[in-house]
Amino acid sequence: MSIQQAKKVLRIEADAVAALIERIDDNFAKAVRMILDCKGRVVVTGMGKSGLIGKKIAATLASTGTPALFLHPAEGIHGDLGMVMRGDTVIALSNSGETDELSRMLPSLKRLGIEIIALTGNIESTLAKNSDVVINVGVKEEACPLGLAPTASTTAALAMGDALAVALLDQRGFREEDFACFHPGGALGKKLLLRVRDLMHIGEAVPIVSEATLIKDAIYEISSKKMGVTAVVNAEGKLVGVISDGDLRRWMEKTEKTGENLLIKKAEDIMTANPKTANKDSLAAEAVSIMEKHSITCLIVTDLGKKPEGVIHLHDLLKAGVV
Repeated sequence: MSIQQAKKVLRIEADAVAALIERIDDNFAKAVRMILDCKGRVVVTGMGKSGLIGKKIAATLASTGTPALFLHPAEGIHGDLGMVMRGDTVIALSNSGETDELSRMLPSLKRLGIEIIALTGNIESTLAKNSDVVINVGVKEEACPLGLAPTASTTAALAMGDALAVALLDQRGFREEDFACFHPGGALGKKLLLRVRDLMHIGEAVPIVSEATLIKDAIYEISSKKMGVTAVVNAEGKLVGVISDGDLRRWMEKTEKTGENLLIKKAEDIMTANPKTANKDSLAAEAVSIMEKHSITCLIVTDLGKKPEGVIHLHDLLKAGVV
């Protein structure tokens, strides 16, 4: 019984969101333009469950390039309307459109010349009639079997808020780098902010040998620098290949069968040519992607002239929390 009820709830809420697609019209476009032209901030307001949805919408707007805050309407009519300034835009949420606290705020907002965007399920309501733009987020039915608890209606309002935020993000040309500026903390911030240059080893820590270096000396370079790899450069100092622990193992197996002496071979004889590299200005997350795609654990960082200037290891990325 509980499984059937849960499935019914999800179907009702999914249908409520799907029904919004046909309501993305000129009113939606006008709301987007109004917010883009706003000289101040977007103030989101709503009571009860609508207020909780409003807080999330304000947070999503703020994190995607639209300055926004939440104003509790009950606090608003007792002094907190001072948070609203000329030039701001208000997004008011109320399924009925007749929420008393919101209605009592309207005259003050009008006196300030504030433009109001209503997200409501009643386009004939007091809120709708006193708003500059009305977006219909009404639902056919609530998922609550009693028809009392806000369920489908709050889901619909939340989805429409997301649609507004993403449309604004797109219109502003908001980039991944911009998003990173608002999310400096946690794993997400590390993935979006950290660059290869922040984590790469430089100077004497970079394992490098020439094409003519004997393998016995290349092994020492790999071992002493503890990267499991060494860059191989030509006479001009440009990267031409790499030798990894894996390369050494494969060649050891090969020379055991042929009777050759691996240690007196040259780096150019066993190196992997045209290795995958990283740019120091790339996101650290991009380095992870390259490593995962090619099943490698280390990348040589090269400059525009293809000369090694650093090395970054998967362990560095793991330690920094990028992975």
